[in-house]
Amino acid sequence: MTQQQPRICILGGGFGGLYTALRLSQLPFSPTEKPEIVLVDRRDRFLFVPLLYELLTGELQTWEIAPPFAEVLQKTGVRFCQGTVSGIDVEEKRVQLHDGPEIPCDRLVLALGGETPLDMVKGAVEYAYSFRTLDDAYRLEERLRFLEASNTDKIRVAIVGAGYSGVELACKLADRLGDKGRVRLVEQSDRILQTSPEFNREAATKALDKRKVWIDLETTVEAIEADTISLLYKGQLDVLPVDIVLWTVGTQVSQAVRSLPLKQNRRGQLTVNPTMQIIDHPDIFALGDLAECQDATGQKVPATAQTAFQQADYTAWNIWASLTGRPLLPFRYQPLGEMMTLGIDNATLAGVGIQLDGQLAHIARRLAYLYRMPTFDHQLKVGFNWISKPIQELLKS
Repeated sequence: MTQQQPRICILGGGFGGLYTALRLSQLPFSPTEKPEIVLVDRRDRFLFVPLLYELLTGELQTWEIAPPFAEVLQKTGVRFCQGTVSGIDVEEKRVQLHDGPEIPCDRLVLALGGETPLDMVKGAVEYAYSFRTLDDAYRLEERLRFLEASNTDKIRVAIVGAGYSGVELACKLADRLGDKGRVRLVEQSDRILQTSPEFNREAATKALDKRKVWIDLETTVEAIEADTISLLYKGQLDVLPVDIVLWTVGTQVSQAVRSLPLKQNRRGQLTVNPTMQIIDHPDIFALGDLAECQDATGQKVPATAQTAFQQADYTAWNIWASLTGRPLLPFRYQPLGEMMTLGIDNATLAGVGIQLDGQLAHIARRLAYLYRMPTFDHQLKVGFNWISKPIQELLKS
């Protein structure tokens, strides 16, 4: 493809895509090399997913965790294009948007993230709630408000999956609903937080116990109906009444990515080399949930926000290097520990020699996430709000 100004097209505005775009806008391209950077996402806002749980308890507001792309990309030179990807020509490096233009490019970045599969159990598509996007949070909020305003004696919530998302949701919802809630956590393995450090698992167990969250281990979901959930435990089937079922199990790659003629693993993730390039397609990069990646040391990296955040730096550098004739750098994953929210003003963190839980961990988690927010301007606005909020509440009282 020949054009005067190279074009980089980035599909997906999550941690992988947005942070790649922001980093690219800061790299020292010469005036003749400077590319056009186009970021495509079907939504108009970036979402800081690890803080999505705080919307349910009113601890944070939408603008804090989901700034509009137009605001984040202001003064960066990155062009934002809102649209849904309907087709990708990997040979010609052309992207087709549904009811939108075709975008040809010199470098293509695939960062479309993952989706929660709701077709694993009968009735989940119709009746279960996922919790991955702003729309998911708004839909759940609407249901919660309806139930809270009703004469229901107990609001019965079943959360499927006792991984990070399931445990965090259970604690937040238990705090929000208080005595009016009955929260149940369903896990098919024999313990919660299978891959978590022992310190965090113990802190989470205490937090769930304190909030009287019922934990069903070694239990599978057989079916979900409008107001019941069928659970199988050691051959015995129980059909329990329920008002809300939240499904947090699994991540799948979007159909737009699975249909591409690129090397994939059994889960549909694209196989990339340590420089974040697709195998046999050096002009196409992939990162985040949709990429299967081994870093420079050969270790398989986890599909987390922390990983995508780090991969974005290398992806941007290697695109710059590939366009300017410089050597590319293999990705080196740095495990920085694990943080979880465990209810209002409560969290746990373990890693890099530190173990904290309670309110101190909550403050440390907030500060770490504030530092990782996309732009300095947004960090300032959010940070000022976090500092001034308790002062305002004190003055009101």
